[in-house]
Amino acid sequence: MTLKLRSVGTSDRGLIRSGNQDALHAGTWLVAVADGMGGMAAGDLASALTIDAVAPLDVETPEDALVAALQGGIAVATARIRQAVAEDPERQGMGTTLTALLFARTGSCLALAHVGDSRAYLFREGVLKQVTRDDTFVQLLVDQGVITADQASSHPRRAVVTQALQGEDVSPSYATMVPRAGDRWLLCSDGLSNVVRPDTLAEVLSDHPDRAACAGKLIDLALHAGAPDNVTVVVADVVEE
Repeated sequence: MTLKLRSVGTSDRGLIRSGNQDALHAGTWLVAVADGMGGMAAGDLASALTIDAVAPLDVETPEDALVAALQGGIAVATARIRQAVAEDPERQGMGTTLTALLFARTGSCLALAHVGDSRAYLFREGVLKQVTRDDTFVQLLVDQGVITADQASSHPRRAVVTQALQGEDVSPSYATMVPRAGDRWLLCSDGLSNVVRPDTLAEVLSDHPDRAACAGKLIDLALHAGAPDNVTVVVADVVEE
């Protein structure tokens, strides 16, 4: 039996924002979430350019080429954002987060790329683990022991990212992992993780085996919590086929 990735994604404008600056890809080999920033038009554009740049990676990729493929996709996204800013200086400062997971054609490995404060969680054997580390000012404070993780969740500067894709040199984090049948991945923008607690995320991931129903429930919870930001969710299961 070979392991495969099966995914579904959904996004909501939320209750406060006038538009949606998030973008997503939920495919057979690739799942990704991008959260745009820098003004309505520019944020939309940055996230869309980035997802368009990585979407061609949704093909069968050898295990030893996963990270290089993600690096290449991010390089394309960076170049396109740089070009968009050059075409219109008013776009200066626009950018986007990116959290992307690429599954090997053999099912034996996956690679994760991350920049910004969107997140990837792994739900395995009933335990939820945040796999990505936020590139944020408050995460630096947590790392330094200045504040606790609980304090970070309500800190007034929690939305300040320390790096994003903005057309300039950036240092994304990359990781590889060995998938297991039954693994469930959650990729989301901070519109979900800022308003729904991890224990609640774990409960929903456990209680809703249907991916679409699970993603819909997570969006509903964010809306119930006030949804001050756009909310984007991708739920991806590792299955035997």
